[in-house]
Amino acid sequence: MGRARRNKPTSVGRDVAAQQQGGEASDPARSKGLLAWLAGIASAVVLAAFGVVFTEWYNAHGSDTVEQVRGTAPITVGQVAVDYSERDTVLREPVTDPEDRAVMLAAHADKQRETMLARHRMAPIGGMNVTVALTGNRSSLRIVNIEPQVLARMPVSEGARLIVIKGGEAGTVEMAADLDRPTPRFTSGGDTPYFRKKQIDLKRDEPVTLSLSFSGKKAYYEFDLRVTVLADGRTEEVVIKGPDGGPFRLSGEAARYRTYYRQAPQGGWQPVSCQGRRTC
Repeated sequence: MGRARRNKPTSVGRDVAAQQQGGEASDPARSKGLLAWLAGIASAVVLAAFGVVFTEWYNAHGSDTVEQVRGTAPITVGQVAVDYSERDTVLREPVTDPEDRAVMLAAHADKQRETMLARHRMAPIGGMNVTVALTGNRSSLRIVNIEPQVLARMPVSEGARLIVIKGGEAGTVEMAADLDRPTPRFTSGGDTPYFRKKQIDLKRDEPVTLSLSFSGKKAYYEFDLRVTVLADGRTEEVVIKGPDGGPFRLSGEAARYRTYYRQAPQGGWQPVSCQGRRTC
């Protein structure tokens, strides 16, 4: 029997087979490249969408979050001023140091005198007017309460009375607090607490000026102001101190004082004798 003849592969056949094998081997590479390309497009779309969402979130809340991380208070306390122009004031202790006496008499020593009087715990007699300027540090916030926090209550001061030159009526104030009450609260007339029915809303960089009136006749008081602020769904407390960085001070009137001074028209304070007088 004759054997069947086996055909040998030609060069053309070998090339075709090699191309088929190469095509089969390159298909996974093409698939990987396509997947990578699609993944890149998807990532770009996600990043773009995230960027839009992030921008909207940051514009609405992001700056507030940054301020919280930094530890920035929800409000900035700007100017704090006590009006001494219309009321006599009193010192806790008399002025006995020769240098302090010279500062009292000097016509152009206002800064030195302010420091010295603060050291002697100068306080208005019977009442005081305070101006406080606040600025918002959040996109939206609400001041829900302000109350005086009494730090010290002592007998009225009687060291020295400083008698001012009267020159008109004091202006109207927005809120008032009586420190003689067991729990002082601000009112806007009558006995109803101001913040029971009203709040103060602020936005970022929006200012508000508070005109506050205090009265106290029974004692000498040292106090600060506690401001309760609602921002970002939580409450924070901000403490406001007096202009010199210490507490606010207010004293009731004493029957007599150890020394008296009268304000001089050219500046400074001149000692006066009030012995035997009902008023000085």
